[in-house]
Amino acid sequence: MASIKDVAAQAGVSVATVSRVLNSHPSVSPDARRRVLAAVEALGYRPNTLARSLRTDQTRTLGLVISDVLNPYFTALARSVEEEARALGYSVIIGNADEQPEQQDHHVRTLLDRRIDGLLVSPADGDSPLLHDVARAGTPMVFVDRWMPGVDVPVVRADGHRAIQDLVAHLYALGHRRLAIIAGPAATTTGNERVEAFRAAMSAHGLALPDAYIGQGDFQAASGRRATEQFLALPQPPEIVFAADNLMALGALDAIRAHGLRVPGDIGLAAFDDIPWFVHTGPPITAIAQPTGELGRAAVRALVDIVEGRPPQSVTLPARLVVRGSCGERSGEPPLPASGPRSNA
Repeated sequence: MASIKDVAAQAGVSVATVSRVLNSHPSVSPDARRRVLAAVEALGYRPNTLARSLRTDQTRTLGLVISDVLNPYFTALARSVEEEARALGYSVIIGNADEQPEQQDHHVRTLLDRRIDGLLVSPADGDSPLLHDVARAGTPMVFVDRWMPGVDVPVVRADGHRAIQDLVAHLYALGHRRLAIIAGPAATTTGNERVEAFRAAMSAHGLALPDAYIGQGDFQAASGRRATEQFLALPQPPEIVFAADNLMALGALDAIRAHGLRVPGDIGLAAFDDIPWFVHTGPPITAIAQPTGELGRAAVRALVDIVEGRPPQSVTLPARLVVRGSCGERSGEPPLPASGPRSNA
C-alpha cells in the first residue's frame, strides 16, 4: 500500500505539501495541488482517516440536519452540501428532522456523539435549547436556509423580499386583487418572513391581506390542500393562491383540481421554492427560485472556515421570480420576464 512519502516522491514535493493538499490548505499552488492529486490517484493512496483523527482530534466529517428530506428543495440543498464537502476533503452525515423539533434534536445529539467536526442545521422550529447549548459550547455550527434568533452562529440563507415584491407586482399587473397565501409554520423564521414580505408587497399596491386569506400550513402537501379547501369555501374565494413552499403548492394544486377548477382560468397559483417539476404541470407554475446550490456550497465553506480556524461569514443571496403561466397573462402581451438575480447591498 502506498504511503504519503510515496505520493510526495512521485509528485516531486515534500511530505508537508502532500499533507496540506489532503487537508485542503489554501497555501498550496495550483500546480503542486494538481501533481499531488495526480500522484494520489495513480498510486491509489488512501489516508488513514482514523489515525489522522486521533492525531488532530478531527474526523473530517460534517453533520447536516435538514428539515425534510422529501422536500425537493432540501434534497437539492443536501446534494450541494455533500458535493462541496467532498471537494474540500470532508464527508457528510445527514439527519432528516421531518419538520419535527424532537427528531431534529435526536439527530444533533447523535452527530455530536460521533465526533463530527462541525454541524449544519436548518432548524425545524424557532427555538431549541439544545442548539443554544451547542452554540454556547463553541461547537462549529452554521444555520442554512432557516435560523434561530439569538443564536450567534453564521447564517447562510436566501432573501426573498425582492422576489416577493416582483411577484405581487406581476399579479397586480395581471389585474388580480384578491391574493391569498398559504404560510409556513409561524415558529420558523422563513414561515414568518414570507408572510410579512407578502403583506408588505400587497400594501405597497394598496391591497389588504385579510385573515381569511392567510392559510396556516406546515411546509407539507396535506396542509396546502387543507388551506386551499378553506379558501375555496369562502363566499369570495381568492383569485390567486401563493404557497410559501413547493410541497404546499402541490397540495393546493390537488385541491383546485379536485374542485374541477382550471389554473389559471378559475384561480391562479404561485409558489415559493421552484422545483424542476413545476415546468411539467399544466400550466407550468410561476415560482420564486432560491439559489439552492450556491446556498449549500456557501454553508459548507462557512463551516469549514470555523473548523479550520478562519473567520466565517454569514451569506445572504437573492431569490428571483420565475414567471410561467399559472397566474395568467396580460391581454395581448407576453408574460413579464423573470427577474434576474439582484444584489441586496
